[in-house]
Amino acid sequence: PRAIFVRMPAFGLDGPWRDRAGFAMTVEQVSGLAWVTGYEDMPLVVRGACDPIGSVHTIFAIGLALEERERTGRGQVVEVALVEPALAVAAEQVIEYSAYGVLLGRSGNKMPHAAPQGVFETRSESERVAVSVSNDEQWRGLCRVLESDAWRLSEDLATHKGRLAAHDELVAELAAWIRTRSREEVVREMLAKGVPASASINNHALMPNPQLEARGFFQTMNHPVTGPTRYPAFPAIFSAFERDLHRAPPPTLGQHNREVLQSELGVDDREFERLEAEGIIGSRPSFM
Repeated sequence: PRAIFVRMPAFGLDGPWRDRAGFAMTVEQVSGLAWVTGYEDMPLVVRGACDPIGSVHTIFAIGLALEERERTGRGQVVEVALVEPALAVAAEQVIEYSAYGVLLGRSGNKMPHAAPQGVFETRSESERVAVSVSNDEQWRGLCRVLESDAWRLSEDLATHKGRLAAHDELVAELAAWIRTRSREEVVREMLAKGVPASASINNHALMPNPQLEARGFFQTMNHPVTGPTRYPAFPAIFSAFERDLHRAPPPTLGQHNREVLQSELGVDDREFERLEAEGIIGSRPSFM
């Protein structure tokens, strides 16, 4: 009776869409989030952002369910349909159109609050940097990095409004300058002058990273399939606890079926075997 059961279907388990399969990229299309991601001259680009968006909402919902159990002693079913948090996040498009009649669309790496902004190729085609100038001080720093008197003395470029209007021209000139330099050189010179810049790297190339290593972010655990494996640690540090908070690596599929269903929920052997035989539970995906 105290169990809290959580489910996260794409569209909810009732209504005319209850049987429709879906995941993050499906929900991005349905909610309209994909309408504003990508480049103007290319198809929509979906990013899977609805999974973490839905997860954050679900964690909050679980917290509410736990508080209710503290009050009443009873658990409940919690359902967070992925499409509903996504629609809440996509509200910016509705507000922009309702207030100003502006239909937001794909704008690549451009944002209204920054100019110039983009991701640029360096001397090596496989290495890129991101640069974003969002205020006048950063703009003056960029002018010093490029040693551009034309930019520094231009009255039109002295304000964000003027820079936004000339965004494409600024980006083209900045891209030409960056393309002749290494990624490390660009980032170093930009940061030295107060210009927000960072290397754009594949997550698989994140290690080694001196900052994360110094903070003990990676934790090695013994996985039953891959052996000793480095994992990201819990993304928070507590003064009352040690840094390595994970007690075990991510479980394999069905690893804790007996522990949960039998030890916690009292399912007997016969029922457990029936669930396995009918493919309701298992240790391998049904398609393998």
